[in-house]
Amino acid sequence: MPSPGPRVRATADTPGAPSASDRRAAPKDPSLSRSWALFRAFMREQDEPDTCYTLLARDAADQVEAYGGPVTGRTVVDIGGGGGYFTEEFRRRGAHSFLFEPDVRELGPSPPKGAVVADGYLLPLADGSADVCFSSNVLEHVEDPQTFLSEMIRVTRPGGLIYVSFTNWLSPWGGHEWAPWHYLGAARARARYERRTGRSAKHTLGENLFAVHIGPTLRQVRARTDVTVVSARSRYWPFLAGAVTRVPGLREFATWNLLLILRRCP
Repeated sequence: MPSPGPRVRATADTPGAPSASDRRAAPKDPSLSRSWALFRAFMREQDEPDTCYTLLARDAADQVEAYGGPVTGRTVVDIGGGGGYFTEEFRRRGAHSFLFEPDVRELGPSPPKGAVVADGYLLPLADGSADVCFSSNVLEHVEDPQTFLSEMIRVTRPGGLIYVSFTNWLSPWGGHEWAPWHYLGAARARARYERRTGRSAKHTLGENLFAVHIGPTLRQVRARTDVTVVSARSRYWPFLAGAVTRVPGLREFATWNLLLILRRCP
């Protein structure tokens, strides 16, 4: 990953911990229509990326606000947000949102103003800079998830929210563009994709895609003393979204995409 460069601090005149009126009960399982809309968007992602990621960003921001209250006036750090869809959505809701992306190519031709090319293992931010630290579908693309999560926690203020989602390796979508054939082996699945489409696969296991699993990830965050786990649930399932993540073995296949909501301890 690229070097982060000089350390800077993202600041905003935000309150401390969210007030009682800002806090929300854990969201109910999402509706079937919402899940179906997201699934349809994912299926058209390569042909209609703007439609897909605009919808996903709006949905993710809704989830953040469901757990932590409105983001208006708060500092939101978006790590690995690519072209900036999430950053722009948080800004539309009144947040002071900052994008940190390690790959210049992922920023695209029109990245959000103020986007920073920065290493997710070493963010150019002071401790406790963010009210919300956000990462959508990035964890499976980093070689050292524990260090990545530790850095997210470091830059979040006490009482702040950490939002992490990732596609676990054994889910039907674990192989990304060459799923579900990754169940037969990554090399075979990648070769099949390239034969079928006539183009190179974007992801290579061990280079920019890694086999991250739900069980070890949950044990790691629950063993920490600097965060509490607010929620661990399937991000997209329309029913039993929290229950499925509590069943060892089954969760590795049935969760599809794990959503972790953490609260930074004082």
